[in-house]
Parts: sequence; structure tokens; C-alpha cells
Amino acid sequence: MPLDNYGVLVGTLVGHRRDTPDDQGRWFHVNLDVTAPAGRYRCAVDVDSKQSATGVQWRVTTVHPAHLDVLAGSPDGYRPLAMNATSGAVDYVRHPALRTGTGCLFVRLRWLERLVRARAWQAGSNLEAATALESILVVGARIAVFGEPFTSGLGMHNIHQNQGDPPGTQWYAENGIWQDGATVVHRPDGQYDVFLSKFTSQSYETDDLGHPR
Repeated sequence: MPLDNYGVLVGTLVGHRRDTPDDQGRWFHVNLDVTAPAGRYRCAVDVDSKQSATGVQWRVTTVHPAHLDVLAGSPDGYRPLAMNATSGAVDYVRHPALRTGTGCLFVRLRWLERLVRARAWQAGSNLEAATALESILVVGARIAVFGEPFTSGLGMHNIHQNQGDPPGTQWYAENGIWQDGATVVHRPDGQYDVFLSKFTSQSYETDDLGHPR
């Protein structure tokens, strides 16, 4: 089944920090501190994988508000979102403002579309992924964080692609469409900077249930 809960938190970014490294020097999140009417939320954005054989990929893109209407006129706070194309939910594969490869003249050629999509994602170390995210973070800026709320306390997690996990993995059952995570920062010029991340084991191509094609 897809995620139990999915939604978006809108508020003000008041700080951010990386996890404290473990005894092997690894850390896995950049934590965003976001204030909203209910209080201060901790939003844990994945920039690494706890499994050494699985890396993280990311994209940073700029989107016009007309194509991702999440901050303009939206009240601060958390709200649940229906997992469909009309609720304001995010889907890396299907959202017109976020998917890659659709501007290609030869988009009907499946192999070429996959190549364009693959090259749109960056791959590297957790330090590089964290630096890419931190490059768009501005303390005091209005921010929207898509993902799943903590079951206890104020916070958000699953702020990454939530579809395309392969069969046999513990996350396969959580695959679903229109439930991806994202970090959206309001820029001074009115546009949005957007950080997207996925695990290397997750497919770029998914069916209507969010499973790999």
C-alpha cells in the first residue's frame, strides 16, 4: 500500500543542520527547522542511504509558481494531500513541472527518454548532496516541504521519491504515485527553488501503482 499519510508543510525556514555523524563518520539527513502555527517542525531530508550499496541522487531545479502552486496564497501549517494530480501533490515522474525528458523531440523513443532522465539527476557523495540542498536554503524564506508527518511530534520525513522501489525490498509495499517528497523554497524573485532526491535503487519509470516498469 502507499504511504499511510502524505501532505505538505508550509512555513518559515528558521535554521538547518546536518545529522551528527555516527561512529563511522556517516550521516543521512539535512534537518530543516520550519516554524508554522503548531510550532517548530524538524524536516529530515535524505542525502544519503543507510545501505552502503545504495546511493542517493538529486536534482535542483527552478519552477515558476504558475506551474507549482504551493506557496502563493497557501496558509502556513501542515495539510494532508490526496494522492492525485489535482490535489497539489508531487510526483517526479508525472508532474509536468518536475518530470524530465518530456521536452525532448524524440520523447517517444523510450531508450532516449530514459537517457535524458538519467542525465538530469546528479550523483555523488552525501557531502555533495547536502551542499546542493543547502545552496537553496535561505533562513527566513517561506518554504514548503512535501512528505509524510512524524507519527509522534512535529516533523516530516520521507522527503524523497516514494515510488519505484524494486520487488523484494522492504519499501516495495509503500510504492505509490503522487506521493513524492520535495523541498520548495520561495526566492526573492517570486520563483521557487526545488530540491528532489531519490535512492539509486529506485526506478525512473513506474506504473500506475508506483512500481517499477
